Amino acid sequence: MGKCRRGRTGYLRLEDGTVLMGCGFGAEGTRIGEVVFTTAMSGYVETLTDPSYKGQILVFSHPLIGNYGVPEPLREDGVLLNMESDHVQVEGVVVAEETIPSKWNSKESLHEWLSDEGVPAISGIDTRMLIKKLRENGSMMGIISSNGDDKPSLDWRYDEVDFTDAVSPHSIIVHGRGENRLAVVDCGVKHGILRELVGRGFTVVRVPCKSPVDEILALEPQGVIFSNGPGNPNLLPGLAKTFRYIAEEKLPILGICLGHQVAALAMGGRVRKMKFGHRAVNKPVVEARTGSCFVTTHNHGYGMYDDDVPPNMKVWFRNPDDGVVEGLIHEELPIFTTQFHPEARAGPRDASWIFDKFAKVVRSG
Repeated sequence: MGKCRRGRTGYLRLEDGTVLMGCGFGAEGTRIGEVVFTTAMSGYVETLTDPSYKGQILVFSHPLIGNYGVPEPLREDGVLLNMESDHVQVEGVVVAEETIPSKWNSKESLHEWLSDEGVPAISGIDTRMLIKKLRENGSMMGIISSNGDDKPSLDWRYDEVDFTDAVSPHSIIVHGRGENRLAVVDCGVKHGILRELVGRGFTVVRVPCKSPVDEILALEPQGVIFSNGPGNPNLLPGLAKTFRYIAEEKLPILGICLGHQVAALAMGGRVRKMKFGHRAVNKPVVEARTGSCFVTTHNHGYGMYDDDVPPNMKVWFRNPDDGVVEGLIHEELPIFTTQFHPEARAGPRDASWIFDKFAKVVRSG
């Protein structure tokens, strides 16, 4: 660690006692979270605004973060076009080098943005060493400080907190003006998912994650999406029950990320904590029936394997690297799920056809 640009020393302290010193930037302060990493080389604006990262301190493997700055948020019909939510969602940011931005549409630097959002960050960290430690030992709790002062205790565990309450809307939000209506059970939905649905001509009604099933069905949706979101799906038995009730109505259902996990639990399967999860924009998945491979965007620390699949559901996609089940299809009901993010923000659009498939099922009745 050389001389700090802003004269602020920061640190990251892991639960195993490891302390890494660096230079503080972003907001001054101290936060606690689960320390995880992403191997994405670009898309840090979309990544940091992904609600699925709530409760986590994010380490970037790419050595230079901040090159193209942060743009002005753009909206269309209330849906963000270049971010995944209204705020930075992570608890803290760890990078090897924080860079000065150079791009025509940059409104502010990464440092200024994180300062505005109240999120601490540190640079000058050996992220290669840190990520190797997380891969070998698994994700662990940590404390990040951007000014080197506070030393709070690690008094909570990521696995024991329901973070959906912090990212789910408190009331109904409507986007689009299509003939067919979709209900999105919003546990922290990425705006990229909303863009894909509105762009296919649907009226999209976002309902709070804990909405009673009667309120969802009262909207008379032609299909239901259970969205992505943060945290441990095993803490959401009420949501699994809601999924099961809606499935009994034989409505088309698409579960994405957390929604995929809730679907598995609702139908009698099992979801486990992974050692260090999948967080990237370049993860392969293979479609079981065709053998076709797609490059996809991931952000999940929980998953299932073949022996966790619920009865009456079959594997749709599988990760060829570690065998994690990345998608399910019900054998009798119109239920589809993906563990990965088919909206691909940030990332490749290999799997956006899944929204076309779901739209076709919805419109066919």
